[in-house]
Amino acid sequence: MGVTEAAQIPQQRGEQLLDHAVRYAEERHWDVFPGTWLEAVEGREQCSCGDTDCLSPGAHPARPDWANQATGSAVAARRLWSKTPRASILLPTGRTFDALDVSESAGFLALARLERMDLPLGPVTCTPDRRMLFFVLPGAAPKIPELVRTLGWAPSSIDLVARGEGHYVAAPPTRIGGHGAVQWARRPTPANRWLPDVDELLSPLAYACGREAAAERARRG
Repeated sequence: MGVTEAAQIPQQRGEQLLDHAVRYAEERHWDVFPGTWLEAVEGREQCSCGDTDCLSPGAHPARPDWANQATGSAVAARRLWSKTPRASILLPTGRTFDALDVSESAGFLALARLERMDLPLGPVTCTPDRRMLFFVLPGAAPKIPELVRTLGWAPSSIDLVARGEGHYVAAPPTRIGGHGAVQWARRPTPANRWLPDVDELLSPLAYACGREAAAERARRG
């Protein structure tokens, strides 16, 4: 790759991020805000926050007041990413959606089961650290512990986390560390504009997480 081609890559990536951020705000009416990004430092990628031990390099808020910075305006989103074109795309949860966060293996098992049962599904992301996030109607997070107990599981015994008010998720095509980019397992489309309620997805998700937990216990003896 020539010097000119290498120099074009960050610019092209920035244009792609800006385009996606604007579309999320314009087409899905999701609030968006720019986070940190990855920078090349001495031959390796490092988070723009400067912390060499950053837990989420290139994919966390850049400002403490990120909740106030988030916007559902496509015009404002374009302005924000024009200023910081390499910034990650972060979506606050607890507003237009919550997210159910499970391991990738449990997520794909649940996804197959949900599709076989023809249950309603919203967008679903896959992260480079092998997690899957299922988008559901906001207000899911406070319900999860009781719903999980009703299904016969102890909330602490399964790897299922609900992200609601005060949290956020990284949206495609945000890159996290040197591991790759967040991707859609199920893309946002007109067909899944209306998100499912947590009650409609939780049983297959809890079952998949419980099965994974049981297999892990068996491996440990």
